[in-house]
Amino acid sequence: MLSRRLAAAAGYARLLSASAPAASTGGTGGASSGGGGDTLGKRLLKLIYPKRSAVVVLRRWAEEGRAVHKYQLNRVVRELRKCRRFKHALEICEWMRTQPEIRLLPGDHAVHLDLVAKVRGLASAEKFFEDVPERAKGPSTCNSLLHAYVQHGARDKAEAMLKEMAGAGYLTCALPFNHMMSLYMSTGELEKVPEMIKELRRYTIPDLVTYNIWLTYCSRNNSVKSAEKVFDLMKDDRVVPDWMTFSLLASIYINAGLHVKGRDALVEMEKRASRKERAAYSSLLTMYASLSDRGNLDRVWSKMRQTFRKFSDAEYKCMLTSLTRFGDIAAAECVYGEWESESGTKDSRIPNTILSFYIKNGNMEKAESFLQYIVQKGVKPSYSTWELFVWGYLGNDERTAKVMECLKKALSSLEKWEPNPQLVAALFSQIEKRGDIEAAEELLVVLRDAGYVTTEIYNSVLRTYAKAEMMPLIIDERMDEDKVSMDDETRRLLKSTSKYPIGEVSTIMS
Repeated sequence: MLSRRLAAAAGYARLLSASAPAASTGGTGGASSGGGGDTLGKRLLKLIYPKRSAVVVLRRWAEEGRAVHKYQLNRVVRELRKCRRFKHALEICEWMRTQPEIRLLPGDHAVHLDLVAKVRGLASAEKFFEDVPERAKGPSTCNSLLHAYVQHGARDKAEAMLKEMAGAGYLTCALPFNHMMSLYMSTGELEKVPEMIKELRRYTIPDLVTYNIWLTYCSRNNSVKSAEKVFDLMKDDRVVPDWMTFSLLASIYINAGLHVKGRDALVEMEKRASRKERAAYSSLLTMYASLSDRGNLDRVWSKMRQTFRKFSDAEYKCMLTSLTRFGDIAAAECVYGEWESESGTKDSRIPNTILSFYIKNGNMEKAESFLQYIVQKGVKPSYSTWELFVWGYLGNDERTAKVMECLKKALSSLEKWEPNPQLVAALFSQIEKRGDIEAAEELLVVLRDAGYVTTEIYNSVLRTYAKAEMMPLIIDERMDEDKVSMDDETRRLLKSTSKYPIGEVSTIMS
């Protein structure tokens, strides 16, 4: 893993060296004096570990009598942002801000603000914006803060910022409206998307991103007619579609059962797939699998082999998922073996695709064997891995202990659990059918430890007692302690179980 990261850093450094003009610094220039020479960009991009400081590298470079040029640092910051090394990019921006000879433009402040939001959070980004000189609070800086609000889901603040930008005359391009539409899509407020497009057209014309978001909106509404109308408007505005445009159209057509139109869109999409637009290939794999088109699935995978030296984990996962949709587990196992020998990341999401196939097809012995194999190979099972096994063991009365064991392992693998109500309901449903009060109480304890206790969970426990014709102990006190309120069903169940003998369970007071 480390060797690949070093190689990536070296690749970025070579790019910088090749593209940066030579600096006239009397033989000690900082940009590049040749393809293989020492450059500031190379030194900064070799900072693999977050704890190491970019400022130390900058100071040493200056101490060696070498000049530091803004264009160099801007390029390095851009590359660091691409590979999500935000801390080092922020350190460079902060250092630039302390150098009186470096003249910062509004765009520089916008990048700096974005990095502050990513590294230190929204409150720090707002403070940064307040401290920026008034002359630098232009459209780019305001857009950066708006984007931060959107990324952090601060809808009210985002809407207020958009109004401020309108009052300042900064709504001259589609970008701020695109930010707002993305926010409304993420919050499920789909009805606000057409309103925002209407507002956008008052100030400017939609761009490619606008139209792709608009098509995404159409796909959420399963509206072929609306999507085709949007595509016609796109042509009227002379906006050139990209692979994502045709991917969205293909998905809309395929979901509507219009497979001929879907295939036509995929043909256009593939024309736009390239080394630069690599993500298009994974989308092609997924959609040809959804069309049950094995021939084109294999053809695209073969084309990818000819185009790329190596595949990413995401691409392997996409192909594995596609193959399992065809039920071709032998081919999937072959591709998995290739990933295992080529990748080295040991990302559990890749073997999970194989495990999911075994489990969904009821082959638990094969799944157990494969789990042992991947653990021996150094793959650490994730929450999703153990959840797959919970679902697999559900319904088998002889494997109740394994269900609880896997659930505990799943929850222990997380710092904080995002509750899955469907899974909880399925677990209690099985327990209720058997009237297994011991299992019901144990599950209640496990869920309480995970921070998830609801009225319905207590009602499920009570239904289990009712099935077993036993009376639960101190339910009202336990609910008070868990800050869970009773509802009408709780009271009805308490009354109906009060006539039964007390059911003593060891886990009640755990």
